[in-house]
Amino acid sequence: MGYFEIKKSDKDTKEPYYFVLKAGNHEVIARSEMYSSKAAAQKGIASVQKNGASTDVRDKTE
Repeated sequence: MGYFEIKKSDKDTKEPYYFVLKAGNHEVIARSEMYSSKAAAQKGIASVQKNGASTDVRDKTE
């Protein structure tokens, strides 16, 4: 089962928070944009959890 990790950048920036989605084997699947607060990163996770489960594949290569 995959999981999310909330992280904070070591750099001095206005948007230091982000999250990564990891697979059950701890490999990174995706990395989020940067957020200004931990709460905003948590809302980003909630959005992925709500909208992420899909079997729809859209090929935009053609």
